[in-house]
Amino acid sequence: MAEKLGDLLLTPAEMAAVDAAASDSGIASFGLMWSAGAAVAGAALRLYPGALRFAVLCGPGNNGGDGYVAARRLAESGAEVAVFHLGDLAKLRGDAARAKAECALVSQPVDVYIPTPGDVVIDAIFGAGLGRDVPSQVRSVIEQVTGAMVPVIAVDLPSGLDGRSGEVLGTAFRAAHTVTFMTRKPGHLLMPGRELCGSVEVADIGIPARIVKARSSGRIAENTPIQWAHLLPSAKLGTHKYKRGHLVVFSGETGKTGAARMSAAAGLKAGAGLVTIATPRDAMAENSAHLTAVMLCAVDDATALRDWLADERLQTFVLGPGFGTGVKTRDFAAELSGRHLVLDADGITSFRDDPRELFDLFAEGEPHLVLTPHEGEFARLFPDIAADKTLSKVDRAQVAAKRANAAIVYKGADTVIASPDGRALINTNAPVWLATAGSGDILAGIIGAYLAQGLPAFEAAAAGVYLHGEAGQRAGQGLTAEDLVAHVLPF
Repeated sequence: MAEKLGDLLLTPAEMAAVDAAASDSGIASFGLMWSAGAAVAGAALRLYPGALRFAVLCGPGNNGGDGYVAARRLAESGAEVAVFHLGDLAKLRGDAARAKAECALVSQPVDVYIPTPGDVVIDAIFGAGLGRDVPSQVRSVIEQVTGAMVPVIAVDLPSGLDGRSGEVLGTAFRAAHTVTFMTRKPGHLLMPGRELCGSVEVADIGIPARIVKARSSGRIAENTPIQWAHLLPSAKLGTHKYKRGHLVVFSGETGKTGAARMSAAAGLKAGAGLVTIATPRDAMAENSAHLTAVMLCAVDDATALRDWLADERLQTFVLGPGFGTGVKTRDFAAELSGRHLVLDADGITSFRDDPRELFDLFAEGEPHLVLTPHEGEFARLFPDIAADKTLSKVDRAQVAAKRANAAIVYKGADTVIASPDGRALINTNAPVWLATAGSGDILAGIIGAYLAQGLPAFEAAAAGVYLHGEAGQRAGQGLTAEDLVAHVLPF
């Protein structure tokens, strides 16, 4: 299953369509429920063989049906099992009603459950389909389980978590382990969902991959090399520095040059054949004192930049790290509108008063702009999108990418990379210690290196984010930006 479906992510609505299509194709829906419940029971026995009791909390829908099957299988294995239900059992319908009828265990209302030492909770209340805040009796149970520090195995998704956005709907279980089916949902990867899911296991319950793929938009996936590695330039004996691209990074004024140097060094380490720092003349000596392999060129203003750009070999630029905000930054971006540009930090903030000015500069042709905003910078460029609470982080990145005709790197613990054509990747390999001063400057340089080597904007951004995370893992806890540069390696 993993080889066939890869890193595909399905929204809850898409997964519901998959379930319906599987049933329409003649696959018995109760058989799928049986397989799902059996997978949950298997995980519970494997992970907690010493549990004194499995407390199975069942909701009023098919997620609860999975729980009744799991309870039955656990009891048949000889485990001690207690079942608790939400709602009126007489109102169960379809496969859930059948699963309850075939589970001989007595069920009690969920609000009488009291966690005890030795319990393992199996959360089969809501799963991924919840679209409202959890009801009060479920909130109370979640609070008790959390306070008692009883381990939780979630069925599909911890109850209280939105499977589309990863947001908490009032409150949610914190699972030690989650068993989901066929594919993961965006909520398994987006924060805070990723933390609340614990380890995630994807169980193949027997739906053919062709049905899963046919009901998926195919637009959302995890950011892994399978998404972009085929576009990376291959290392050949005939390769030379000019074939590996020339990256230019703009430096700030004297006393504000370090960010550009880190960005440039990262670009060189990530595989760009040549890297030049374009610097104000008054910062030339300061930059020169710290550089060897990176070249320098004096560029004081937009007129000097325009003259330099007469050299058509200069195609890829990083603007923003330590550069300063204001008219000069906007003028430089305008001069670069026909080239490949990573706009970061000060470059983004310079357009906060009129983002449309930036978008108009890069509106034509294939996307050749990469924007790398963190949460605050995103709100400066896209205030209306950032304020729309109905949108998930993926939704926001997708809408922003289309508006800007740019690849968006919406940074954070769950960085989302989005393309104007609607594709989006969620990155998961970045360690928490990457949140340090200068880390974003290095990311901009890595993305610039892959743009310089010929990758399209979206794939260059995705590769850069992934390799930035890999460098962080190699550098280890306590890293500084200087440590991180040393661990940047091309893929």
